[in-house]
Amino acid sequence: MKIVRRMYDWVLSWAETPYGSVALFLLAFVESSIFPIPPDVLLIALCVGHRSKAFRFAAICTVGSVLGAMVGYAIGAGAWAAVDDYFFTYVPGFTHTTFDRVGGLYEEWNFWVVFAAAFTPLPYKVVTIAAGVFAINFPMFVIASIVGRSARFFLVAGLLYLYGEPIRVFIDKWFNLLVVVFTLLLIGGFVVLKYAMH
Repeated sequence: MKIVRRMYDWVLSWAETPYGSVALFLLAFVESSIFPIPPDVLLIALCVGHRSKAFRFAAICTVGSVLGAMVGYAIGAGAWAAVDDYFFTYVPGFTHTTFDRVGGLYEEWNFWVVFAAAFTPLPYKVVTIAAGVFAINFPMFVIASIVGRSARFFLVAGLLYLYGEPIRVFIDKWFNLLVVVFTLLLIGGFVVLKYAMH
């Protein structure tokens, strides 16, 4: 936990430098496959400090994250047998149980698994690499990642653009819960629609 806390503080420190945008892109990129700290941490700090650039930061975060997701997919598709021990041992969020469960979910839900992980606090890196391992349709994977990641980051940026510092406290406390509830309602609605049409 101390290591993760030091990483968290290190990520936040980039908001006070001229390289905040570059750091945000790189953080979003590596978080999609190996890094444990979500890019929202730096995104929030940058948006609070520069509200007029909030949507620009969200776009940077989205592009970096989706490109990183493609790398995660490539790791799963082409190098998993060589690196799986490293991920299960050293990368937070990777367990054999979680990985096998994601594989099972892919068989039925495909798009929604990727979207849910991209939008919610679920471990996105597990889903991106598992997508490559289980050979999920790549265009569908990219579309789901773009939709989920852009929805998440632009929602955060939009709230901070409109409300500034006061909403930051609210996001810190409740954002994870709210996006999980929203995602469950959204997916639940499509499940009901799917079975209603049979």
